[in-house]
Amino acid sequence: MKADRLITADLYVRVSTDEQADRGYSQRNQEEMLRKYCIARYIEIRDIIYEDHSAKSFNRPEWRKFLANLRRHPNQTDLVLFTKWDRFSRNAGDAYQMINILRGLGVEPQAVEQPLDLSVPENKMMLAIYLAAPEVENDRRALNVFYGMRRAKKEGRYMGLAPVGYENRTDIKGNKYIAPNDSDAAIVTWSFEEIAKGVYNAEQVWKQAKEKGLKCSKSTFWQMIRNPVYCGKIFVSKFKDEESHFVGGRHQPLISEALFEKVQEVLDCRGIGSSPKIKIRDDFPLRGILICPVCGRLLTASKSKGRNRYYSYYHCRDGCHYRVREEKIDLAIRKELGRYRPDNEVMKIYTKIVAETYYELTRSTQLLKRRLSNMLKELQNKQFHIRDLLTAQKIDPLDYLEIKKQYTVSCVELEKKLKAISQSVPPIEVLLEKETACRMALDEFYEEGNTEDKRNLIGLVYTGKLLFYGTVIGDNKVSAAVEMLYYYN
Repeated sequence: MKADRLITADLYVRVSTDEQADRGYSQRNQEEMLRKYCIARYIEIRDIIYEDHSAKSFNRPEWRKFLANLRRHPNQTDLVLFTKWDRFSRNAGDAYQMINILRGLGVEPQAVEQPLDLSVPENKMMLAIYLAAPEVENDRRALNVFYGMRRAKKEGRYMGLAPVGYENRTDIKGNKYIAPNDSDAAIVTWSFEEIAKGVYNAEQVWKQAKEKGLKCSKSTFWQMIRNPVYCGKIFVSKFKDEESHFVGGRHQPLISEALFEKVQEVLDCRGIGSSPKIKIRDDFPLRGILICPVCGRLLTASKSKGRNRYYSYYHCRDGCHYRVREEKIDLAIRKELGRYRPDNEVMKIYTKIVAETYYELTRSTQLLKRRLSNMLKELQNKQFHIRDLLTAQKIDPLDYLEIKKQYTVSCVELEKKLKAISQSVPPIEVLLEKETACRMALDEFYEEGNTEDKRNLIGLVYTGKLLFYGTVIGDNKVSAAVEMLYYYN
């Protein structure tokens, strides 16, 4: 029974990594204080739990292990001791819940510098103060950050992750700012200029920008062309009695205010003649390739106006009234091409050729990427090593912070270089996964291609003109290359 033996306690020593330099919070100081407390009161120390994690919640690695051990092996300890209640938790609600859990397991939590007899009801008020104080401190810190960021915005500084076309940088004084990205800034400017012309709609411009190398989703592109940051303005949102407004940014604008306003007019369809137009092109890739099944002449094509829209037809002429809807022939062509599937051995050879060509063209870049990755991994391992040295009290906390700062700066620079390389040269796995099957699938290539691509593909697959019988393509001769590379399903 507990009365027949010494009181047993587990010591809980917690400090977040950034608090290590504060000697009042160091693990060494906390452990020394807890040991003296136990010696003075003849308390037997069963175990010491070292935690390097925030106290915002109890989702901490070492605390979870400690709690699981209490549940597996009950009645092994009487107390869990820590220096102050903010070492235990910085959230009052979570703290009360955890205290009840520990009591249910027969363990009493206690702060040696702020001792409380929780069996006395009045002491719960003091506990609420001890627990609420750190939470209030956290809330105050968060509010200070909010005010600081708002002040920075009002001074024209962009806060947060840099938008497309910009990158985050730090000046010699440690101030954060954004600057144009050499790889994307020119494409972003071009996108605004194209939309302002009113020739293409926004989605078409986005697709063309992607072909030029811009890496962003459609939704991100829409946010980009609506963002006044690109013309040098920073938006400050409404707060209390202060209305929302724009301020001049300190960063370099990519476009003029006049161009930005013109783009907004086009997007809102306010400008005269500014409604985006679709570029007109020949939408009949089989014109001059199809043979009329009635008279044997080549079919032409045209659009016929219906009640609500235009309808496309391939048709004969000079007295022959044969005609067929363009959609019907297009469906038949894709269905027929879909029967041709690349042979497995051919697919392996094609994939191997693509991979070898890719590595040959990107050899120097791949070597640089591998070297930078190894350097980054080495630096990260060094960071873990100095943290272990700090935990084992083999390095001074101030020295730890200085070394950590140097390693962090180096890691950020390496990560920036790796990101730039990865954006310029995508991994071969991505290319093989997305491109190989698509390029070898004739029906998918036909469906996604433009008029010129479709005509070229038909010319490669078939050796002569095509004869269309109702719903299928007739017995047209297939090229020797297709017969060699594909099997007919």
